[in-house]
Amino acid sequence: MRVRRAAAVVVTTGAVLATGALGTAPAQALTKPTIAAKGGFVMNNGTGKSLYTKAADTRRSTGSTTKIMTAKVVLSQSNLNLDAKVTIQKAYSDYIVANTASSARLIVGDKVTVRQLLYGLMLPSGCDAAYALADKFGSGSTRAARVKSFIGKMNKQAKDLGLTNTKFDSFDGIGNGSNYSTPRDLTKITSSALKSANFRAIVKTKKYTAKTVTKTGSTRTMAPWTNTNGLLSSYSGSIGVKTGSGPEAKYCLVFAATRNGKTVVGTVLASTSITARESDAKKLMNYGFAS
Repeated sequence: MRVRRAAAVVVTTGAVLATGALGTAPAQALTKPTIAAKGGFVMNNGTGKSLYTKAADTRRSTGSTTKIMTAKVVLSQSNLNLDAKVTIQKAYSDYIVANTASSARLIVGDKVTVRQLLYGLMLPSGCDAAYALADKFGSGSTRAARVKSFIGKMNKQAKDLGLTNTKFDSFDGIGNGSNYSTPRDLTKITSSALKSANFRAIVKTKKYTAKTVTKTGSTRTMAPWTNTNGLLSSYSGSIGVKTGSGPEAKYCLVFAATRNGKTVVGTVLASTSITARESDAKKLMNYGFAS
């Protein structure tokens, strides 16, 4: 009797499977995530397809996410020598103090390589490193002229990418009222920057220790620079990219991650806290990977 019942169950189950009755349940529609940030955007980095938008074309202050373009301009210089040395000037230190700005704690008189400055720019978000790079790679006979020239290069790159809602008036995000972008534009800048192997290597680094050359020619081992991007430690597949914050910008985060060969890249602007911007980014990446 038991054998007959078991056989009947097998036959019945087979019949159900054959008709496909168990395989026709509709796929659950993805629920668009709710984020704290005022603006957000995510795209498939491989295809450029937009996967999520929230006020994606509204211009906002970008804080230190501006430094993505700073790094991009430096890395796009022809015949770039990453081992070229730059002497740290007192002006860079004074600038940090005057603006209560984030710092790589570079020491006046030390010789620091361009590569080290890029790490100091992107990990601890050093505005002193940004100043040094602008001074090094701008053109002109005065520091002010070189900085103006460098910011001009930043704006030219934005224009070359076809971006109409982005303007830079600073090399680090401490603007003079005209430093803005949008979630969509910042994501496009980052997607372009990620084509550089050097950029990718820098922004995915959690910690970096620079060894600089002092005035006397000795070697100084700097205190390690820790990446301000918490996603590198808390989100599987995270490959960068840059945090930003400020009184006007609030809390910003440009992010990217790769899973199963798919890379998504995106931006949240004007979130409510460090925790919230990371939570926003995780939601958007999860959504992007599921799309």
